[in-house]
This record gives sequence, C-alpha cells and structure tokens, in this order.
Amino acid sequence: MKKILVSACLTGEPCAYDGRARTCEAIFQLASENRIIPVCPECLGGLPIPRPPAEIVNGSGEDVLSGRAHVINREGEDVTAAFVKGARLALEIAKREGIQVAILKARSPSCGYRQIYDGTFSGKLRPGHGVTVALLLEAGISIYTENEVGDLITCLKE
Repeated sequence: MKKILVSACLTGEPCAYDGRARTCEAIFQLASENRIIPVCPECLGGLPIPRPPAEIVNGSGEDVLSGRAHVINREGEDVTAAFVKGARLALEIAKREGIQVAILKARSPSCGYRQIYDGTFSGKLRPGHGVTVALLLEAGISIYTENEVGDLITCLKE
C-alpha cells in the first residue's frame, strides 16, 4: 500500500504557526489505513511552535529555492533558511518512504499549492507554490491540498 506525505497540522498535530492543528477529518480515513507520513516542514526546518506567521515576499517557492525571493515573518525576520531546510528534509523523507503523492496545507508558504499569500500579510492570495511544494513537484511528487482530499480518496479506490 502506497504511503502519502501529509502536512502534520492536517493530522491533528498542533504545529501550525499559531500552535493549533488544522485537522482535516478526511485525512483520518487514510490514517486508519496506515497510509500517511506526517511532516511539518517548518518544524523540520527548526522553527518553533508557535511562531510568527510568515509569507513569501516577491516571488514563489520556486523563487525562494533559486535565491530570488525570501520568506519573511510578520516581525520582519528572514526565515528563508529554515523554510528551505525543512523543504529539503521533507523531500528526503518522501524519497526514503517512496512517496508519490502528498496532501499539504493550502495557502501555506511551505505547503501551499497553486495559491499562496501575497507577502503583504493582508490575507490576499496570489498564484504560486510554497517552498516545500515547489521542491516536491520538482521531484515528481503529485500534490493535493486538504480541499482536494475527497478527490484523492476516490482515485485511490479506483
């Protein structure tokens, strides 16, 4: 049975920036089948719980990985190195576990897929991927968000 990489906050782990979980009930179906590998790239990168919210400024996850953009927290601190380190460690785990699919937290500067916050801390979204998603996509891993879990579960049953 194939394993799925999942944002730890979606599994009920209180590791989001505000120290809360972002529990996704549909994930529990996969957990009950022992199919998930939970990861929090931000924690893997050494950031504490709780921590100031962070956003990618002037780019996307791909831009962060290439050095053209940075991840800055609300206090103005550059936390790019922690985000990149966490993304690389998440990819190492995915490779070690033979992961081909991931379910990650929408809009996150680490785990956001197709949309991320715009870097102004105003709640506005823009197109782009988070740092971890950019690295996982580069490695050929398929990405879903918690908003698409139902679609993924249907595909897994087919």
